[in-house]
Amino acid sequence: MIIRKKTKGKKAYYYLGHSIRKGNKIVKKEKYLGTSIPKNIDKIKEEFSRELKINLYKKLEEIRRNFQNEWKKIPKSAKEKELEEISIAFTYNSNAIEGSIITLHEVREIIQDKIAPNKPIRDIKETEMHNKVFLEMLKKKGKISNELLLKWHKEIFGETKQDIAGKYRNYLVRVGSYVAPPWTKIKTTMNQIIEFSNKSKLNPVELAARTHYKFESIHPFGDGNGRIGRLLMNYILWHAGYPMLIIEYKKRRSYYNAFPKGQEAFVDYFIKRYLAVHKKRYTK
Repeated sequence: MIIRKKTKGKKAYYYLGHSIRKGNKIVKKEKYLGTSIPKNIDKIKEEFSRELKINLYKKLEEIRRNFQNEWKKIPKSAKEKELEEISIAFTYNSNAIEGSIITLHEVREIIQDKIAPNKPIRDIKETEMHNKVFLEMLKKKGKISNELLLKWHKEIFGETKQDIAGKYRNYLVRVGSYVAPPWTKIKTTMNQIIEFSNKSKLNPVELAARTHYKFESIHPFGDGNGRIGRLLMNYILWHAGYPMLIIEYKKRRSYYNAFPKGQEAFVDYFIKRYLAVHKKRYTK
């Protein structure tokens, strides 16, 4: 979504423009802004985005509705088993993306059989605690807060990264060529993200995508940002009644590549991935 300036004679007129792919064609949509850019441009962008995505939101709502109908039919004991299976898959993939060498089979042994493989103790402990945090976060719905995110981080990394566990960073970090914002801005920017996540009227799938992008762009922790960010996006999805999304380790390249392209490109990637994973739950 971009702001376009058009001139007629000596006058300038501003439009909000967005391109949508439909099949093999690119369809351009515009919204007139006026002779100057409004101060509430962010709100206008959000409203324009909703207008453009009416059909998309219908698909996402259909996914939610069908998922809830499926979930209600499952007995309580079977639900617990299903959530454990989701946790195993999510824990494996999220940790593997961050460099853990624990295999999917070993994650299952650690969680279900309490058997520790011959692997670094750090990876084993982070597997155990990630699973614990994931299952606990599904049980309790509440507003997103700094305290909640810091709690997750401390629980997962309390035994393996004691010097940074449960603390926002107070130093500069880099991710490849990307330099995260100065640590002096973390408190302010995290408060903005939290307010956005708690008050936004966006569809929860889009909200999860935008929150995840904003969180990862800030990189508030010295380490573990990816894992906390993926927990956060699924916290939003689950407590809004939507099925979760697991970013698979084997498909991590497209996930990595979506970030440098900017927020709108990442949101497009996220929603397309979500639709692909849950395609059986909506009508094309």
